[in-house]
Amino acid sequence: MASAIAQSAAKLKAVFGEAPAIAVVLGSGWSGASEQLQNPQRLSYADLPGWPLPKVEGHVNEVVVGTTAGGQRVAMLRGRAHTYESGDCTGMAAPIRSLKAWGVQVLLSTNASGSLRQHQPPGSLMLIADHINAPQRSPLVGLSGSDRFCDMSTAYDLELRQAAKALAQEVDQRLCEGVYCWALGPQFETPAEIRMFAAWGADAVGMSTVPDTILARHAGLRVMGLALITNMAAGLSAEALTHELTLREAKESGERASKFLGQLLDRLMKLSSLQ
Repeated sequence: MASAIAQSAAKLKAVFGEAPAIAVVLGSGWSGASEQLQNPQRLSYADLPGWPLPKVEGHVNEVVVGTTAGGQRVAMLRGRAHTYESGDCTGMAAPIRSLKAWGVQVLLSTNASGSLRQHQPPGSLMLIADHINAPQRSPLVGLSGSDRFCDMSTAYDLELRQAAKALAQEVDQRLCEGVYCWALGPQFETPAEIRMFAAWGADAVGMSTVPDTILARHAGLRVMGLALITNMAAGLSAEALTHELTLREAKESGERASKFLGQLLDRLMKLSSLQ
C-alpha cells in the first residue's frame, strides 16, 4: 500500500503540479460541480496505483483538477468505492492517503442521503456535523501499533462548518445541519431501522462518507461533509425507495447543490488556515 500511495502521489503531481488545498469527493447528484470547473485537467483512476474502479451508476472514476468561478484551484474525485460493492470498507484508502501525500489539506465529502426529519425534505442540503457508524465497520482494522487509534471527537471541522453556514445565509441557501448515519446497504433500510436511527439522533442516512471520513481523519486531513437529500427515508413517505429514485432527485436538485458547492469552495480557500 505504501508503494502505491507514493506512486499515486507522484503521478498526481506530475500531471497536475502542486496539490490544491481542497479535494472533493463527488457523490450522487454532485457531478455538475466538476463540469463548472474552468481549464479542467483529467486523470483516470485506472492510471493511479491502488485506486478503485467503482461500478456504481453515476460514478465516472476520474480526478479532475481545475479552477472555480472565483479562480480557486481544486481537485474533484468523480467516483468513490462503496463498502456494499465488495464488503471491504477500505476501498478509498489509497485515494485518500494519496491526496494527503500529494499535499491536500481538506477532504470535502459529498453524498446523496435519505432524510429522517420532516423539516428536511428532498432537495434540501445538510451540512454534516457528526456521524453514526451503524455497522461499526472501520477501514483502520488490521493496522498495527498505536497509530491505528484515531480521535473522532471533532471529525467534521468546526471552522469549515461555520464558513458554510455563514455563506448559506449570505446567498439565501437553506442549509440544515445534522447527524449522518452510515448504513452498509446495498438494500435500503426498513422503517423499524429508520425509527431506531432517528431515536439515536440521526437526521439523514446513506451508504457512504463515513469510511472516507475515518480514513481522512486518520491521515491528518480536515474533513467537511455535505449531503444532498434525495428522498424521505423508509416509512416516512409512501414512495418506494429505489436507486433510480435517488438518481432522479439528485439530478433535479444537483445543479443548485453544485452551484453552492462552487461558492463554498471559493469561500473556504480564503480562510487563513488554508493559505
